[in-house]
Amino acid sequence: MMLSFAKMHGLGNDFMVVDGVSQQVYFNEGQVRKLADRHRGIGFDQLLLIEPPPQPDVDFHYRIFNADGSEVAQCGNGARCLTRFAREMGLTWKHKLRLSTMRGILNAQITRNGLVSVEMGVPQLLPEQIPLRYAQQEKIYRVTVDGIGYEFGAVSMGNPHCVLTVEDITTVDVDKIGRALTAHNLFPEGVNVGFMQVIGDDEIRLRVYERGVGETLACGSGACASAVVGRLQHQMRQKLRVFLPGGHLHIEWPGEGHPVRMMGPAEIVYQGYIEL
Repeated sequence: MMLSFAKMHGLGNDFMVVDGVSQQVYFNEGQVRKLADRHRGIGFDQLLLIEPPPQPDVDFHYRIFNADGSEVAQCGNGARCLTRFAREMGLTWKHKLRLSTMRGILNAQITRNGLVSVEMGVPQLLPEQIPLRYAQQEKIYRVTVDGIGYEFGAVSMGNPHCVLTVEDITTVDVDKIGRALTAHNLFPEGVNVGFMQVIGDDEIRLRVYERGVGETLACGSGACASAVVGRLQHQMRQKLRVFLPGGHLHIEWPGEGHPVRMMGPAEIVYQGYIEL
């Protein structure tokens, strides 16, 4: 079959976005891996699929597949791109959307300045919610990898994140440490690993190693996780700017029990067709 798609990115975190509303589509892991190949396929960090709503109080269902073919529950940059895709492809004329996911409902809005804002839900901090094999909730957790000890904060933003505070993100071996922590038995479902450099009380610099992908130019849920950990560990402000290799996001989190809101760009690179 010939499949219509769009290539999109949010701060360089890139996606193949597929309309599953007007097309009947099914992907297996092998197909996703083939499409994700940057030399022989489309090339992307994640494949995003928009589907008809499963219930009357939402606009669309939102599915995310990593480049390795695994399906995951959350992608913040992807949510922004999916929202713009729905609008630009004529699937809706709304500026505000409710999206159902594997882990709940996301509220998204295209703002007047063209950015997309997404309410990412209430961060989950209990170890069993992340999930994290730790006896009790802590602000700072500890782990040893290859004889080296690391301290980190942990949170679920619909997907698991651990965030390490570092002095300089430019000198960190993101691939080596990220790969080791992602596979560590502390994290039964794997984990996205953030490396956070605190610049001031309202500014973070961040690099993220995503499970099933590797280091990406940007990670929306990772930026949200870093803001949560930054507030809990470093008493940072409610409104933050998180600078990633691909650009920056605006994150707002009032505190425990409240949802995190993220705002940033979502761009269409091109539209095309590919035979499955």
